[in-house]
Amino acid sequence: MSRRSTPRNDARKAKLATNCSGTYGLPMAEPQHYIVATAGHVDHGKSALVKALTGTDPDRLPDEKARGITIDLGFANLELPAAAPGTPSFVLGIVDVPGHEDFVKNMVAGVGSIDLALFVVAADDGWMPQTEEHLQILTYLGVSHAVVALTKIDLTRDEHAVSAKIREKLLGTPFAEAPIIPTSVVNGRGLDHLKAALTRVLAETAPPADIGKPRLPVDRVFKLQGIGTVTGTLTGGTLRRGQPVVIQPSGKKVRIRTIQSHNRDVEVCGPGTRVGLNLPDLKALVEIRRGDTVTLDAFGGPSTIVDVQLELSPRTARPLKDGSRVRVHHGSCDVAAHVAFHQRRDLAAGESALGQMRFEKPSFVFAGDHFIVRDWAEQNTLAGGVVLDPDARRRLFTNEARLQFLNDRGKSPEDVLNFVASQVMRDGGGRRSQLLLKSRFSADAISDAVSRAAAEGRVIIRGEYVFEAAKWLVWRSRAVDAIDRQHRTHPEQMGLSLTDLRNTLKAELRDEGLFNTLVEDLYASDFVRVGAAIRRATHRPALPAQLQAAGAKLRSTLAAKPFDPPSRKELAPDPVTQQALRFLIATGEAVEINMEVLMTAENVRRATELIRQFIRDHGPATVSELRQTLGSSRRVIVPLLERLDRDGITLRQDDKRVLSKVSKS
Repeated sequence: MSRRSTPRNDARKAKLATNCSGTYGLPMAEPQHYIVATAGHVDHGKSALVKALTGTDPDRLPDEKARGITIDLGFANLELPAAAPGTPSFVLGIVDVPGHEDFVKNMVAGVGSIDLALFVVAADDGWMPQTEEHLQILTYLGVSHAVVALTKIDLTRDEHAVSAKIREKLLGTPFAEAPIIPTSVVNGRGLDHLKAALTRVLAETAPPADIGKPRLPVDRVFKLQGIGTVTGTLTGGTLRRGQPVVIQPSGKKVRIRTIQSHNRDVEVCGPGTRVGLNLPDLKALVEIRRGDTVTLDAFGGPSTIVDVQLELSPRTARPLKDGSRVRVHHGSCDVAAHVAFHQRRDLAAGESALGQMRFEKPSFVFAGDHFIVRDWAEQNTLAGGVVLDPDARRRLFTNEARLQFLNDRGKSPEDVLNFVASQVMRDGGGRRSQLLLKSRFSADAISDAVSRAAAEGRVIIRGEYVFEAAKWLVWRSRAVDAIDRQHRTHPEQMGLSLTDLRNTLKAELRDEGLFNTLVEDLYASDFVRVGAAIRRATHRPALPAQLQAAGAKLRSTLAAKPFDPPSRKELAPDPVTQQALRFLIATGEAVEINMEVLMTAENVRRATELIRQFIRDHGPATVSELRQTLGSSRRVIVPLLERLDRDGITLRQDDKRVLSKVSKS
């Protein structure tokens, strides 16, 4: 990983920017970073071609040297000049993959995050079985750009016939128009033309997107000076030195000590780069290994069940049966899984269907990710697919609404608006900032899709939350109906308790934020909050017919002795009168001075004003003096004065009451 520090190297580093997208001088456009992977049959010269292009031998293992074949992934760097003045140059991370059928699982681990495939076909052998399998793997993984290197051209006399056969094999694939460049590492023929072809294709290829969601599928782990070091191809976002990250699927949290890219230390790396991370406090090969993903904690945890769109390879000899145990290759991960289909018992060659992958170990995936399915024996590539929902549940597997949701997504898995609309349709609503967090779409793209869906009337935005339009109207209507029903059946009450309203909607609005947003929307229109209840603004509590006589009697009794009312037991000796009294208290017509003393609100106001006036006229007053002023009793005047003390109207000084500063003003 490290390059020996010398004055020359240090000067070069200073000239370059301190991140992996540094510029080569101000007049030049900033270089663009891409990942290129080789593909093709064993012994067709992939590693030799990489060495001829870059000067780096990607075969690093002794067994590879001894056997003369690539066994594991190899890596090299290549810088290409700009295609035209004023356009960017290219910095390529090259992944050299094994071509032998026994090591396809290693090949898949290296091509999950590439931008361009460098197909290698030997002129003396032509198109071979592993060439075909590699083509299919790359197609399933969504790779859409390629250059074909026709190697060992010095061993054939009819390169045009070989090229024609290759072109025929590429028909109907994303690489039908890929340039085919004859090359020979023996005499150097075609190498410059190959570099030029790479430059032309890359100039027409969009740079790897930065969606603010960095993921580094780990494809190599080793120790460097006692520090766990990992390498991989960074996708989806940037990583910085000192940044806290999480290792998935274990969930272990660490901090990046240093970053290297293309053999130099950098401060930050972006998508489309080969990256090496030094991660302290991490046991290499124990706490992290190939197949893990370095990412950010904000994106949640790994998946155990994913809903997918699956396409069985036309090369497959036998159908894929429901319940089959297979191996799923995703990123650099190889995980055992059982496949289940939604509407069929098996899938025939060339067919596609909705299904579910039930992993035997957790795997970190996003909606929109592509993956490969191979048989349990790792002998054949069976299928390819795309993740439609990374957080699926077995319980909902046969649900019709769920099936519709997946059908909608499967029609256009690259369409962010489709994903947003289907997600909100399925969940009914959610926090906007958390929507499709585990997906291949950026926050800006998701936000824009939400706005477009709202403009089309498909969703409704309320504050931080977004709701499916039809469900929002249903939930709001249910809430209004519940409040109105409470007013009809209990006109004496102030309204419907918020707890009861929440219980009415809890089956649909499990998220507290969704419920609170709905209630706030009611407050903004025709409803108000009264304590822990909600009511229509126009609702005025009224005693029902069966309580009106008891209410009239209570009012009369409280008015007869305004400042010396009877005790609560005397005032409401039976259940009917007690119910009427609770109504008067709830509506504020009656006030509880304490548990035994009640007065009308008007009489409390009058008593308060008489006490204030007496103290203004005569100065500090005793309980006895104030009792006589009101014509009350100690049973009433003592708790009344204590209430006025608590309300800040009076202030007790020894055995007398004075007015507080607030009351004086």
